[in-house]
Parts: sequence; structure tokens; C-alpha cells
Amino acid sequence: MRGARLLILSPAFHDYDRAFSAAFEQLGYQVMVHLYDHNATVAAKARTKLLHELPERLGRDTTEQRTRAITDSAIRALRSVKPQAVLVIKGDVLADDVWSELDAMGIPRALWLYDELRRTRWDRSALAGIPFVASYSAHDTDELREAGMNAHHVPLGFDHLMQVRPAGTRTGEFTFIGARYPNRETVMTRLADAGIPVRVYGRDWSKDPRDVLRTWGSSRPALPWGRDLRRADAYQVMRDGAATLNIHGDQDGFTMRTFEACGVGAVQIIDRADVEGLYEPGRELLVASSADEAVDQAQRIVTDPSWARTIREAGKRRTLAEHTLVHRAEQLAAAFTC
Repeated sequence: MRGARLLILSPAFHDYDRAFSAAFEQLGYQVMVHLYDHNATVAAKARTKLLHELPERLGRDTTEQRTRAITDSAIRALRSVKPQAVLVIKGDVLADDVWSELDAMGIPRALWLYDELRRTRWDRSALAGIPFVASYSAHDTDELREAGMNAHHVPLGFDHLMQVRPAGTRTGEFTFIGARYPNRETVMTRLADAGIPVRVYGRDWSKDPRDVLRTWGSSRPALPWGRDLRRADAYQVMRDGAATLNIHGDQDGFTMRTFEACGVGAVQIIDRADVEGLYEPGRELLVASSADEAVDQAQRIVTDPSWARTIREAGKRRTLAEHTLVHRAEQLAAAFTC
């Protein structure tokens, strides 16, 4: 079906929809994207805070209203675009009406999950009616297969088509980009206490008044910080730093950062030894299972820049050879050709 009209129903998250679209375009698809939860204007964002976020903080459940609005917008997109194939990304906030619409259209469709099932609103009975389910979680994929579903393990990947400014002078900083969780704060604080230059990026770390307001005034640690970064800027920060930390939460799938950090040519320090199925620890990235191990790895990076350079180069080679979003699009496209 290459050359077919493909509609991607995606959440709005760091413009990854553009990366998914570009990857499928590389395969020859005519791609259109509908962001089913996007607040496109300042007024829309304010309305969401007033109608949903604030009431929810006060104890009122607005799930039904959110779901109805999001589902109706997705159905309108389906009827307007008239696609020949559909990829739904995550999709747990969409009501069954969307899948009934797809059944009526009789076109190939696939679902790609970038979170563990236990953290979504999906239940297995609903997934059983979807002809092609992909997940970034190997564990979830195995469970779905055991339940008789047509499930596929499709990890996340690196958007190598993203335009990033040329490399500049190394900053010497050890960076973390993303949400602030206790385990992440512990590691970054331990590095700072050991004299390692660190910087953390994201609204949960930022002390900018706008970010404090957006996060309802939560406290911040005493670490050098930056605001949320656009994806291209995040790639540059990772690449130009001494190294970047990739610290997972309660996950068995690997985050997008796993592939992006190596893909841009950063030295990646990751907290999971089971990454060995994707990268070779000690040669293509570094593993630190504790804050003290992260300090040890950071100190070697500082004292042995030639060794660090080999890690950068090897990780980037492996990513471009095996782990781009075009590689993932090729896996997902199997749903449209079977």
C-alpha cells in the first residue's frame, strides 16, 4: 500500500507526530496527521485548564467529557480525510466509536502503544478487536500474543530526519531532559554533590514563574535548570554536553530518549542493563544502576575524553543502522500490507 493515504491519529507530545509522519513519508505514504488531544490556541489551553484540569484537582471527574470531545474530533478527521490506512498511536482516550468507524470503513489499521498497558485506559478485551497491535513493551507484547492477539514488539526510535544545528563547543555538562521523578532527582543531585557539572531541563525543574504556575507551584531542587526544550534543541543539548542521563521510571519498555541520545552522538548513561538487546553496554552506551555508579561513569568521561568519543561514535552508528523511526515505520507498515 505504499503511496496510499495514511492517517495518523496521535496525541500531541513534543511534536513526535511530525517525526512519525516524516518516517512514513520516507516509505512513500501520503501522510496526514490528526492530533486528537491538541489545544492549538491559547484560548483552547485556558479552556482545558478551566473545564478539566482545575475541576479534576478539586475532585471532579471530567473523563467522560474529555473522551467525548476527543472521539468526536477523531471521527470527523476520519470522515474528512477518507484514508486508505490508519495508524492510531496510544489511543486509550478514544472511545470505541472510533474503532467502530474504522470497522465500517473496512480499511487496514494498527495501534502502536508507547506506554505499558497498566498505565493506560486500555483493557485486553478492547484490544482483542484490533487486527494489529504494536507495543514498545516486550513484556506486554508477549502477554498479548499469549492471549491470541496479533501483537508485535515495535520499540521507539530516533528521528534522524530532524534538522539540528551543527555541533558547537562542548558544554562539559551532564544533562537530564524530562519530567522530575524522585529517582531522577536523586541521581542528578548526587552527581552535583560529587562536583560533576549538571543541568536539568523541563517544566518540573524550571524555576521560571511561568513553569511554576503551569505545575501548580510545586517545589524545585537546587540544581542548575533550563525550561522545556523543543525536540531539536534537546538533541543539540544532549549532543553538545559531556553526557546525558536516561533514567527510567517503572517501565519495561525503553523511552524515546534511549535512541535519541545515541542517535545524536551523545554519551548516554542509562540506568538499565537490559538495554543489551538494543545496544552494547560499555561500547555504545554506559550503564549505571545506581547514583554512585553514575558518578563513577561521569568521572571517567571527564578524565578520558578519547574513550568517551568512541562511545559517542559507536552508539550513533548502531542507531542509524537499526533504530531510526523509519525502521519502526517499516515494521508498522506490515499492518497495511497483510
